[in-house]
Amino acid sequence: MTDYLIKAMASNGEIRAYAADTTETVKEAQRRHDTWATASAALGRAMTASAMMGSMLKNGSITVKVEGDGPLGAIIVDANEKGEVRGYVMNPHVDFETNEFGKLDVRRAVGTSGTVTVVKDLGLKDKFSGQVPLVSGELGEDFTYYFTVSEQTPSSVGVGVLVNVDHSILAAGGFIIQVMPGASDETITDIENRLKKMKPISKLIAEGKTPEEILDEVLGDGNVKILDKIPVRFQCTCSKERFGNAIISLGAKEIQNMIDEDGQAEARCHFCNAVYLYSKEELETLKEQAR
Repeated sequence: MTDYLIKAMASNGEIRAYAADTTETVKEAQRRHDTWATASAALGRAMTASAMMGSMLKNGSITVKVEGDGPLGAIIVDANEKGEVRGYVMNPHVDFETNEFGKLDVRRAVGTSGTVTVVKDLGLKDKFSGQVPLVSGELGEDFTYYFTVSEQTPSSVGVGVLVNVDHSILAAGGFIIQVMPGASDETITDIENRLKKMKPISKLIAEGKTPEEILDEVLGDGNVKILDKIPVRFQCTCSKERFGNAIISLGAKEIQNMIDEDGQAEARCHFCNAVYLYSKEELETLKEQAR
């Protein structure tokens, strides 16, 4: 089934909500980057949150960078309003024994000291940038903190990934619940109680729950008004032409060095792991363009 996310309102406009099934998207990321289980969980959580955050834009894109002091290194994700998302981790081969709760130890992989940075490119002259410190390393709590502090929107973010023993992805998804100004204490308390009783989001996805059913569980059956439904997929914007332009920007002298030393050039995209090869003849053409 194709991944998708939904946007919704609840409690007569007191609550704004998002929910997503990103299983196939995270599967594609795992396949492209050969991430091990704990790395997959961290990358999948970040991609799921970023996909929902991207859908909040009317147009444009966001770049999310999680930089912790754990062995995973930085997690970098791009997403846009169309549900297109791509991402990678600096060190994909990170995995540990499960933590004391029997779950993948994402906190240990990410680290607990560092930052979450969100850059929004809305097509304007200047980009909006917000940054908060890591508070957990589990990522759900970190994105919750980002919304509350950087965007002054009280929120609850739940993201999860279930990984099979062979490192393949079983389920991935998430939700974002945001409290609008004027929301009643009663509404907030009801949601808090529901969240406490909920199963982990990844288990709900694995059981076959849809994004709509997940929001019903969090916000109350019949209380949710769906506003939009957007397909989600792993989509990279790289191309041979783009990398060619980057090579041109190096200048004719540097391109000649490539020709002299290797007789060809290879470029690899961090986001999707695609490899682009440039023959001697192609490099000669790029060198002329650089002049």
